[in-house]
Amino acid sequence: MHTRFARAGALVATSLLAISVAACSPPEKESPASSSNAATPASAADLGGMDQLVAAAKKEGQLNVIALPPDWANYGEIIKAFEAKYGLKVNSAQPDASSQDEINAANRLKGQGNAPDVFDLGGAVALANVAMFAPYKVATWAEVPDALKEAGGAWINDYGGYMSIGYDAGKVPAPASVADLLKPEFKGKVALNGDPTQAGAAFSGVVMAALGNGGSADDVAKGVDFFGQLKKAGNFLPVDPTPATIESGQTPVVIDWDYLNVAQGTKLKGKLDWKTVVPANAVLGSYYVQAISKDAPHPAAARLWQEFLYSDAGQNLWLKGGARPVRADAMDKAGTLDKTAYAALPPFTGSPVFLTDAQTQKAKDYLAANWAKTVS
Repeated sequence: MHTRFARAGALVATSLLAISVAACSPPEKESPASSSNAATPASAADLGGMDQLVAAAKKEGQLNVIALPPDWANYGEIIKAFEAKYGLKVNSAQPDASSQDEINAANRLKGQGNAPDVFDLGGAVALANVAMFAPYKVATWAEVPDALKEAGGAWINDYGGYMSIGYDAGKVPAPASVADLLKPEFKGKVALNGDPTQAGAAFSGVVMAALGNGGSADDVAKGVDFFGQLKKAGNFLPVDPTPATIESGQTPVVIDWDYLNVAQGTKLKGKLDWKTVVPANAVLGSYYVQAISKDAPHPAAARLWQEFLYSDAGQNLWLKGGARPVRADAMDKAGTLDKTAYAALPPFTGSPVFLTDAQTQKAKDYLAANWAKTVS
């Protein structure tokens, strides 16, 4: 899962080791972006249209992505589909990196041919690094709600879901609420997907805990306090959950996005009974953020990648992975949404809470000041 599973543990602010992209993509001394006329267009039309964008991307021949585990929101299939459609090689670096690691990599490798071309980030990290993004509006830009994109094109939400509790039904009882995780039956069993000061999933897990314990989108203190109580009770498990730790039974309860927990249940069917619940009193929704690096070594490929992700095909591939694509409403009206996949999404009751930019920043600041001293 996007430790985005190790995004969870790699999430802890560790200094980034040198990023190694696929062996077929040796580091270049200089980024080709500076000499490319694809480094500045804010839309395909600015480059002369999609045919010209495709041609420019094919000339570059490759795309560098980072922090995209193949089992996270169906990215494995998405990457293969993009490669097959356009004949480009996708170099996937550090699939288990955190959102902050993506930013660190871009800064560390700036000017090199193996620097990230594009980002897939949690909202808090994205908002803190907007200056690093190249404005670009995909062809379907108008079909994305205004609240889910930056007006100038710096970033755009891509896919989302609801925070959930995944659990091995053979080891623990079904939790009906976040507070249930404090019960003795969960001693040493509750894992969080990452460090909430750096990982989008973990950050949202804390907000979910706040909502489930009398807090609000404007005050996540009760979420931090909850994890402090969880640790004091001996229920918090300081292990980064991965598909392997779930299958082995090491992390029998995982707080993470519903699409990731559901994906684990599908993958482990017949091996263990992994179930997913979205707490009715704490329905937190969130979208991840797509952005293009302003220093992308393959700027045309980066823009073509965005066009693919926001096409009907790309959106339905995210949906196939259990994630809710940002264009779902528009596609539903147009009859292009995969309705079978949409109907299979986890149910929830109540009105989902979505944090505003201001609430996200306020929560991020509170976590930076209080998480370590409360939970570490």
